[in-house]
Amino acid sequence: MKKLSDQWLYQLPLTNIQSLKPVAGGDINDSYEIISDEGRMFLKVQPNRGKEFFAHEVEGIKLLSQAANVPTVIDYGEIEHDGFLILAWIDIGNGKQYELGQMVAQVHQIYHNRFGLDNDFTVGKFPKINTWQNSWSKFFINQRLEPLIKLAKEKGRWNNSRDHHYQILKQQIIEYDQTHKIKPSLLHGDLWSGNAIFTTTHQPMLIDPDVFYGDREFDLSITTVFGGFNDDFYRGYNDTYPLRPGFEKRVGWYQFYYVLMHVYLFGETYGTLLDSILSSFN
Repeated sequence: MKKLSDQWLYQLPLTNIQSLKPVAGGDINDSYEIISDEGRMFLKVQPNRGKEFFAHEVEGIKLLSQAANVPTVIDYGEIEHDGFLILAWIDIGNGKQYELGQMVAQVHQIYHNRFGLDNDFTVGKFPKINTWQNSWSKFFINQRLEPLIKLAKEKGRWNNSRDHHYQILKQQIIEYDQTHKIKPSLLHGDLWSGNAIFTTTHQPMLIDPDVFYGDREFDLSITTVFGGFNDDFYRGYNDTYPLRPGFEKRVGWYQFYYVLMHVYLFGETYGTLLDSILSSFN
């Protein structure tokens, strides 16, 4: 974690900073509780990544706010080449998974006429190319799966067996896309349980988005990888926006992507899970 000097802190758009304390905030950013005359806030810092790093998150929060509770953005910018983002402090509580499912379903009913996003996100650990496409399979395969597989190969985390099963998976996606109409829905993009929280007033909230417009089954599939979402969540979702028949047959497409990303980022600790997912494609 980068040590923030008094000179660095002085450049924040805050008055009379009284305390700064590191807090847990994931493995991507340096995270702090910061208290100033403006109140108690959450500060995220991305060393040497500049303002651009948090521009994508701010855009995502704005888009999700059309249908979801999201953090309040105070400001974001760049100090000495470090990106920073200031959010209003959120006290974590508990709430009803059914209502969380309803909220995610409402987000997925925000549509676009194409798949992608106006901006690429290329300053993260895994670059996301969001060029607009009319075809979901073209977007997902060419702009998510293939670039990630290339990175996995460069780290020696790909092999012939994985490639064999992947070719079958890829063909399934192409064939399904040719025979079914997939609407481009607004997606959270990284919907694991740590990014779906409840406030002390029991309101569900989505945080840390990685948005784009895609197949809504992408988000739902990611919720199944590491758990944390119970039957009430899926019931709330389906009561609001029923899933297409056969979802359970397609969930592996997106689980594969999400677990491969973990293999690329964190190593073969996730390799057994990846191979288990791929083994169903034969």
